[in-house]
Amino acid sequence: MFIDSVTNIIQEFAFFMISISNVVGALEPSATLAMSAKAKELKAAGKTVYDLSVGEPDFVTPSHICDAAVAAMKAGHTKYTLASGIPELKAAVVEKYKSDYGLDYAANQVVVANGAKHALHNAFFSTLNAGDEVIIPAPYWVSYAELVKLSGAVPVIVQTDEADGFKMTAKQFRDAVTPKTKMLLLCSPSNPTGVMYSRDELKAIADVVIERDLFVVADEIYDKLVYPGNTFTSFPTLDQKLPERTIVVNGVSKTYAMTGWRIGWTLAPAPISKKMGELQSQETSNPCSISQYAAVAALRGDQKCVDEMLTEFTNRKEFVSQRIPKIKGLSCPAIGGAFYAFFNIKQHLGRTLCGTKIDNSEQFCLELLSKKCVATVMGSSFGCEGFVRASFAADMKMLTTAFDLIEEFVG
Repeated sequence: MFIDSVTNIIQEFAFFMISISNVVGALEPSATLAMSAKAKELKAAGKTVYDLSVGEPDFVTPSHICDAAVAAMKAGHTKYTLASGIPELKAAVVEKYKSDYGLDYAANQVVVANGAKHALHNAFFSTLNAGDEVIIPAPYWVSYAELVKLSGAVPVIVQTDEADGFKMTAKQFRDAVTPKTKMLLLCSPSNPTGVMYSRDELKAIADVVIERDLFVVADEIYDKLVYPGNTFTSFPTLDQKLPERTIVVNGVSKTYAMTGWRIGWTLAPAPISKKMGELQSQETSNPCSISQYAAVAALRGDQKCVDEMLTEFTNRKEFVSQRIPKIKGLSCPAIGGAFYAFFNIKQHLGRTLCGTKIDNSEQFCLELLSKKCVATVMGSSFGCEGFVRASFAADMKMLTTAFDLIEEFVG
C-alpha cells in the first residue's frame, strides 16, 4: 500500500512537471466535431436527435468500392506502402485531373494523405515559415485558421458579406496583401456557405496572385458536388503560371461517401510534393493501404454512384433553399455546391427563445440542440457571427422535421 501511494504521488508530481505547449494550448477544438459529440451524447441518453452538424454524406460507400477493399485484403495488400501513396492511386489522381480539367500532372506531383485535412497540414507545414501570412476569406472551414497557426504562420481573415454572396473580391484580396503575405487559401464550393465563385471571379483573384507573386492552396474537395446552373473551375486552369504556384487539395470523402476511409491528396510542384512526402514519412508513414486500393476503384470505377448522390443532394438543396426563407427572420445565400446552408439568424439575437435570451450564434445552436434536439454549428466558429451552418447531408424526413423544429424554436 505504501509503495502504491508513493507511486501515485510521483505520477501526480510528474504530471504537473509536464506542461502543454503554447501552440497546442492555443488551439481551438473543432466546433463541428464538438456539436456532433453533443448530439451523440443526447442520442446515448435516449433522445431522438436531428443531426445537421457534421459535413458527412449519409450514404453508404458504394458497393464496388467496398468490394475493391475486400479484394485488396485477400490479395495481401496489407503491408506498408510508399509513404506518399501507391503508384496506382497516384496514377488515378493524375488521370482524373487530366480528363476532368485538362491539367497535366506527373505521378511525382501527387502525395496521398490521411484525408484532405492531413493534406492541408502537409501543404502548410511544407511551405510556411513563422510569421508568414495566409489570407483566408471568411466564412471559412473551422480547421483552416487553426492549421495555419500550428505551422507558425498567421491567418489573415478577410471578412465577406452575405449581400455579396460571401465571396471575396479581387480588390479585397489585393488590399489584404502585405509584404509578409505568402499564400491564399481558397475553397469553392465553400464550406460553410455552399457558395461558388464564377470563373471570372476566380480569374480576377488569380491575377492578383500572379501580380503579387503569391502561392495558393485550393481546397477542391467539393468539386463534384455542384448544382445545376453552376460550373466548377479548378484554380490552376485559370492561367498557365498557376500550376507552379498552386497546391490543389482533394480526396474521396465527400464525392464517394468515404469520410471514414481517410484518403485525400495534394497536387503540387514536384519539389514541394517531394518535401510533403518526406514530411509524411516522418509523421504518419503511408495512409491505410486498403483505403488506397478502395480509392483507386472509386476514381476509376463507374461514376453512376456520384450522379445518383448528386441528384439526391440537389433535391435536398432545393428543399432547404425554399424552406429557410419561409421561417420568420431567416435568410440564406444561394447554394451553388457542397451540402451546407449558412443561414442568417441576426434578427433573433437579443430575443428570448424557449426561455433563454440568445445573444450569439453559439447560444442559438446550444439552445436549439438542448430544447429541440436539432444539431447545427454556430457561425462564430467559421469566423462569421450571426449565422448558423446546417448540413443537408441527411435524408428528407430528417430535414423536414429538423426545419419544422427550427421554426418552432424561433417562433
